[in-house]
Amino acid sequence: MNEFFAALIPTLAATLRVATPLMLCAMGGLFSERSGIIDVGLEGKMLAGAFAAATIAALTGSPWAALLGAIAVATLLALLHGYAAITHRGNQVVSGVAINILASGLTMVFGNAWFGEGGQTPALAPSARFMPIILPAVDSIGRIPLIGPVYAALISGQNLLVYVALAGVAASWFVVTRTRFGLRLRAVGEAPAAIDAAGISVSFLRYRALVVCGFFTGVAGAYIGIAQNANFSKDMSAGQGYIALAALIFGKWRPLSAFGACLIFGLLDAVAIRLQGVRLPAIGEVPVQLIQALPYLLTVILLAGLIGRAVAPKAIGVPYEKEH
Repeated sequence: MNEFFAALIPTLAATLRVATPLMLCAMGGLFSERSGIIDVGLEGKMLAGAFAAATIAALTGSPWAALLGAIAVATLLALLHGYAAITHRGNQVVSGVAINILASGLTMVFGNAWFGEGGQTPALAPSARFMPIILPAVDSIGRIPLIGPVYAALISGQNLLVYVALAGVAASWFVVTRTRFGLRLRAVGEAPAAIDAAGISVSFLRYRALVVCGFFTGVAGAYIGIAQNANFSKDMSAGQGYIALAALIFGKWRPLSAFGACLIFGLLDAVAIRLQGVRLPAIGEVPVQLIQALPYLLTVILLAGLIGRAVAPKAIGVPYEKEH
């Protein structure tokens, strides 16, 4: 039992770290899609945020400036998506895919032009990154059976943005389910004509939802650029934006359910990492390629029908045109 518990705690800690960008992207996508805007561009906004964070951190040495820069860049891309999808009533899927392609291309072009390292940014010093935080009284509390290891290795030792992601999930649940803005957000995704008839601007409400999405995806980008890693590299988001979108669908566009789905994906990824190099009876060493493919295989399996009927907001993907 002690050996199992000793292996479980590091795995759960790794799960939190791996699931953090998924949680942040899923919460951003929640606001966007609840307002009626399909957001396939989560991946691109996160990738652009990661590049902005790593670049600003390399130039200034300040993780806080890097975080703000990542949020600003991701928010600009979110507003660009809104300009195409809301103002001009364009195809929302095409707009989101265009943002992903734009982010993937421009990060490489600018990275190579500014740093000359094949699209990568220079390695960051610890002072330019968000490093793990050791909470108070770890040594004394850590000696308490059961509670101590959880506090010392799971709760403590995470970096600031992991705690921000957890707080963001709680804040998203509260805003969406307990506030006037959340009520209007859910209503505009279901019946925008009713919101318009009540004298509330559908476009302005959706733009605000996209700004919130930009904030969350910017923090997610900063996390993978200057917290989880020490520099930016080509396409380092590695499809996590798409997995976050799958988690949102798996969670049926509900904050806590989407959070749980992100933890499932994170746990699988954490277990897969620990399986590298391990030899299993009758199987031998687990192929690295299979381990790397597991999160994506799970995404396909879940979306293929194991999640039950996921009912999207009724007006999602449908451009709203004000009746005269």
